This record gives sequence, structure tokens and C-alpha cells, in this order.
Amino acid sequence: MTVPPTISRDCSAVTDDAFLGGALQILQQRSGYRAGLDAVMLAATVAATVDRPQRVLDLGAGVGTAGLCVARRIETAEVVLLERDPQLAALAAENVRRNDLSDRVRVVTLSVGASATEVRAAGLIEESFTHVIANPPYHNTASGTLAPDATKAAAHAMPDDELDSWARFMARMAAPRGLATIVHKADAMLRVLAALDPRFGGIKIMPLYPRPGDNAHRVIVEGMKGSRAPLQLLSGLVLHSGGNDFTPAVQAVLRAGASLPLPGARR
Repeated sequence: MTVPPTISRDCSAVTDDAFLGGALQILQQRSGYRAGLDAVMLAATVAATVDRPQRVLDLGAGVGTAGLCVARRIETAEVVLLERDPQLAALAAENVRRNDLSDRVRVVTLSVGASATEVRAAGLIEESFTHVIANPPYHNTASGTLAPDATKAAAHAMPDDELDSWARFMARMAAPRGLATIVHKADAMLRVLAALDPRFGGIKIMPLYPRPGDNAHRVIVEGMKGSRAPLQLLSGLVLHSGGNDFTPAVQAVLRAGASLPLPGARR
């Protein structure tokens, strides 16, 4: 296992994990935030297009799991992984290399909310991405105990009002009629809507239910830049069929790289 020079050479500090049924191998830190189901489900909302290649921006990409899932699933997609932490960005770059995706995926070390000058210096163009995706930190820095390590703390939590900054940056980077999609905790749905609604229309909400009869624990929220369509609350998706086994629909996403486009028309 090759470890980037900015990451500890102690291989016990990272794990080598298979995604999409082994089609993708991801190095990630053993402790702290670890990408899993949420990142894969988020990536599955990006659908292949026939009229133009998908240009996808993965905000707060971490080690690149969501964006790399998009690139593996959609052979024509061009993906930018934007991550502010140099160590995580180094792992993301190594994951791009080891999965032979360097021709369509690149890593940019930049903060969400970077200035226009910083964005241009990084080689990015505002309003140029057909789809912007984000799996932001779920916890509020004002509540609970933060991890003593700054990298772990930043991956798990951010200030309550920073979600608005993420949505503002998504709007800056999304092309006209481009999509913005966020996966978050269900109890954060009001904050997600408050952040997206002023900037995106045609908002769709897909709840994710752990098991039949359970309350939703996650929501996927998506909007289109420039759409005037009303909000739609979708029927949602059940992840597990009673026990610990995933439902066939979820198995298809996690193991076979099936897409999960949010249904419904937009205008």
C-alpha cells in the first residue's frame, strides 16, 4: 500500500477500503471521519448525460470517495475534488492515482467559500459545473465535545451558520440549470432548506429510512439553479430490509454502482 508523503508512513494509520463492489479502492484515515454509505448514495444522484459531459465538483471532498464514485460510475464525467485539509487532499490525490482516474479527476486544496481570486488561481471557473455535491460535517461546533485533533474536528463539525456559506459557494460554482445536492442528517433539513432555497429552485427532498417503519435519519436535498419549480418531498428510500441486509435497490447502488437520480420534473 503506497502512502502519500504528507501522511504518516505507518500503514496502520490508514485503511484500504473497497467501494462499488471493489471497482474502487479508497485509502482513508483509520480514525476520525470515515466515508461510507452517505458518500456513495450522494454520488449516485449524479446521472450520466447525453447532451454534455457531467462536470462535477465535490465540496469538502475529504479523501475523495463521493467524487471518485461518480468518476468510476460515469466514464465521461470530469470531477474536481475540493478539500481544504492538505493531509486529506494528499490522500485524495493518491486515491485518484491508484484508481487510474488522473485523466478525469483532479484535487484542489481550497476552502469552501474561497475568494474569486483564489478560485481562479486554482484553475477553477465559476458557474461551470453541471453538478455540485456536498457531504458537509454533520455536527455543530457549538454543541458537544470536539475531537482534540484539528483535522478530525473539522471533518465532523462546523459552525451552525457555515452551511449557508457552503450553499453560497455551490451557487457560485454551479452552471445555469446546474444541480446542487447535499446529504445531511434528517434533523438538519430545515437548515439545509434555508441555505439552498434562496439560491436554487425545484428543490427535491429524498428521506433515507434505516428500516421499514423507522423515522428518516438522513436526507438528500437537491436543487437546480434557475428553476422555478415547487419543492417536492419524495417517497424516500428504505436502506435495510428488516435485518442488517441492504434492500436490493440499495445493494445495486453500493455494490454495482447503480444511479439514484431524484425523480420528478423540473421547469
